[in-house]
Amino acid sequence: MSRILGKFTIAFTVFLFVIFLGGPLVWLVSMSLKSPIEILAYEPKLLPNEIQLGNYQEALEKSGIIHAFINSVVISTVSTLVICLLVVVPAYVFARSKGILTKGMSLWILISQVFPLSLLIIPMFLSMQRLNLVNSQFGLILIYVIINIPFSLWLLRSFVLNIPKELEEAARIDGATTAYMIRTVILPLLLPGMVVVAIFTFVNVWNEFFFALVFLSDPEKATLPLKLAQFLGSEGRGRFGALAAATVMAIIPALVMFGIIQRKFSDNFLAGAVKG
Repeated sequence: MSRILGKFTIAFTVFLFVIFLGGPLVWLVSMSLKSPIEILAYEPKLLPNEIQLGNYQEALEKSGIIHAFINSVVISTVSTLVICLLVVVPAYVFARSKGILTKGMSLWILISQVFPLSLLIIPMFLSMQRLNLVNSQFGLILIYVIINIPFSLWLLRSFVLNIPKELEEAARIDGATTAYMIRTVILPLLLPGMVVVAIFTFVNVWNEFFFALVFLSDPEKATLPLKLAQFLGSEGRGRFGALAAATVMAIIPALVMFGIIQRKFSDNFLAGAVKG
């Protein structure tokens, strides 16, 4: 009886969790298929009386969202790849080193996560201006790399700590250099951690709005969040149907990437468990 009650409790909890997370997404999709009258109705319904695909047509044709979509894909992908390449060796050194320097680095990472990034916008803007990187996608990528590296480094460090040191000692006994050992022993075991870092970075950059608003003034270089904000007019009035349709399309790439990478993460995790 207790086992049945436990399974029921788990299933009910998962059901509530799915409703909590999936409810807003379902409502968003529903709103993207409604007419303006239905969206602003006093008692809105979940299902539209008549499916309106014109919202998606308006979002695609009249807002320049496709070009912004491409900009976001490029900026998010490049930022993710650069961070994944930069944090591997520092995360290994950070995890294996002991001493004052390591403790100081840990403190710096924690402080960087607590400190409000909005307070750094003026010195960052002045620095980018001196480097002629304002209104530049390269400059925006550089900013995203800088602000996302500390947490990514801390995150990957925890994965390094879970790798047994005996594997490294065995590799050193066989005459492997540190670089060779990291490439052939540590890096394959860090793939799940790299997947987590990639998901974290991609989603953060994909959804980022504030820095893109400050550093990009050319509409041709605008990212997707900036274009989505243009659907809202003054005093909260806007094209809510087109905004919902554009938001649905903006969510799809992150969901696809998460699905692909999450499957790769599960495969690597299970393979490691079987080998262990």
